[in-house]
Amino acid sequence: LRPQWPSGVQTGDPWATRAILWGRTDRAAQLQVEWSTTEAFRDVRRVRGPVAQMANAFTTHLDLRELPPGQTIFFRARYESLASPGAFSEPVVGHFRTPLQATARATRPVRIAWSGDMVGQGWGIDEARGGIRMYEALRRAEPDVFVHSGDNIYADGPLQAEVPLGDGTVWRNLVTEAKSKVCETLDDFRGAFAYNLLDANAQRFGATVPVIAQWDDHEVVNNWFPELVLTDDARYTEKRVEVLATRARQALFEFLPIRRHAIDRERVYRAFSLGPLADLFVVDLRSYRGANSPNLQAEPSPATAMLGESQLAWLERSLTASRATWKVVACDMPIGLVVNDPVRDGVRNYEAIANGNDGVPRGREHEIARLLQRLQQAGVRNVVWVTADVHYCAAHHYAPERAAFTRFDPFWEFVAGPMHAGTFGPNALDGTFGPAVRFASAAPSPNRPPSDNLQFYGTLDIDPGTRTLTAALWDVTGKKLWSTELAP
Repeated sequence: LRPQWPSGVQTGDPWATRAILWGRTDRAAQLQVEWSTTEAFRDVRRVRGPVAQMANAFTTHLDLRELPPGQTIFFRARYESLASPGAFSEPVVGHFRTPLQATARATRPVRIAWSGDMVGQGWGIDEARGGIRMYEALRRAEPDVFVHSGDNIYADGPLQAEVPLGDGTVWRNLVTEAKSKVCETLDDFRGAFAYNLLDANAQRFGATVPVIAQWDDHEVVNNWFPELVLTDDARYTEKRVEVLATRARQALFEFLPIRRHAIDRERVYRAFSLGPLADLFVVDLRSYRGANSPNLQAEPSPATAMLGESQLAWLERSLTASRATWKVVACDMPIGLVVNDPVRDGVRNYEAIANGNDGVPRGREHEIARLLQRLQQAGVRNVVWVTADVHYCAAHHYAPERAAFTRFDPFWEFVAGPMHAGTFGPNALDGTFGPAVRFASAAPSPNRPPSDNLQFYGTLDIDPGTRTLTAALWDVTGKKLWSTELAP
């Protein structure tokens, strides 16, 4: 009779006075929440939350409001059965910290962590090897927010029960029905999201670290764009990627702690103020892109879209209007790394922004050139980019004196990941915007397993006194691999 919590709790999309509290139960039930600024729950506030229903996979999203800025919020959450009033679940407890108001005086450091790429290349939950250890590494890092840079799931990556390793041992995956095949139905996609939350590390992490999530390709299928049709993949009965993407998007909004946009409820791109020290801009390189192509178009057009006109204009306006010291752009793909798309009909296409041509901007590079030039014209300073996607970690410095396109100010791009997937790399760099590798840690051979400890995350720490930003790259054991200090 008592509702259960099969996936734990998550918090996310924090504002100074609001945050999303996510939960999932196993039957029709109403969420009830108590919160306080003290762990002893003095001066407790009580909120009756939404009802979990079958139509939304028994998930709930409660937008907690009227929270005090810059405070640790402690919460207790439980579900009450609709069929058996008075039958309550066990309470789930957790905490998170709200950002300061943008206009407040900076009194404490800000720490942003990021990574991406979860349960990819056949590496699932092996409980004997500690499960998804990256969640515990990130929990111990104690960031104010964690940016999931995409590939929250591998909808196109089924799991096998056993994977032989090079050292003679066997990786033993926990396998569920949803993870035994590619995702096509809405329930398939829901099951892939639910799989990750079976991990005990994930549930502990979700109760203590707010998540700001975006998506990339594997939430749907590898290297997808809206017009793609999977004519050559026999695993799929539904060949239209646009149909698959609609189902995937619904599951993403159901299973992640994302606040729906007030006007466009399907919109993934959004911005967050983390106080006077940092604003965060989360972009979406999937929903508005043109088809993958040789990416060499001499003029911008709908075929060269990556952000798309509306999102690009929003990003330009938002960065220009920001008064935070640091502006962090969370991009689900890197700018200068060359990411190939499989050859089709003898033609080499490209999946990301770069096209392998070191010359003037072409193809999708037009959008980046426009953005960088307008930021320079508007005098926007202290912009850094964070990303994942390529399954290794790196630090890239972009400078006009090394570039074919020169109308921009120097900036940094930091790459981290995978969280729990095969490690690859390094990728080639395209010289259009003058990138240089300052650090990289990649795999000695393709698709190295998580047990090799080549799983990476990054942090941005901003000091409230000097406003200096320290960027660092770490492995899953908590070892710092590289760092640099950037003066504002």
